Amino acid sequence: MYLNTIQAAYGSRKKAKRVGRGIGSTDGKTCGRGHKGQKARAGGFHKVGFEGGQMPLQRRLPKVGFTSRTMKYAAEVRLSELNSLDVEVVDIQVLISNNLVPAFAKKVKVVNTGTISRAVVLRGVGVTSGAKSTIEAAGGKVEA
Repeated sequence: MYLNTIQAAYGSRKKAKRVGRGIGSTDGKTCGRGHKGQKARAGGFHKVGFEGGQMPLQRRLPKVGFTSRTMKYAAEVRLSELNSLDVEVVDIQVLISNNLVPAFAKKVKVVNTGTISRAVVLRGVGVTSGAKSTIEAAGGKVEA
């Protein structure tokens, strides 16, 4: 096979319609556009979604969803990740320095996933009720 012998498959490329070439061509005079009206004119197409003045579908339907602007600065930490830290007092700076939460995190919450087998003190970090009971059962405590 050579690059100069490659051809498109037969029928995959239609010939261009030659309009306005007389009455014998089936596309003469009005060129297949019919008589008068908006679609017969040059540039006679309306915008996408236009329904002839009726309220368009994208405006009839209600808006859906919500994107929180503060959610970007919130992060979650699992109990099993806290267990892997080798510090006694855990705050947001410790979590950032150990790459457990992104550097721009302002709010962090500990969730009850995994287990914790040692005592840790949490400062300035949110805790779910299940995680709090697990941390206190392991001998740790949660400070506001």
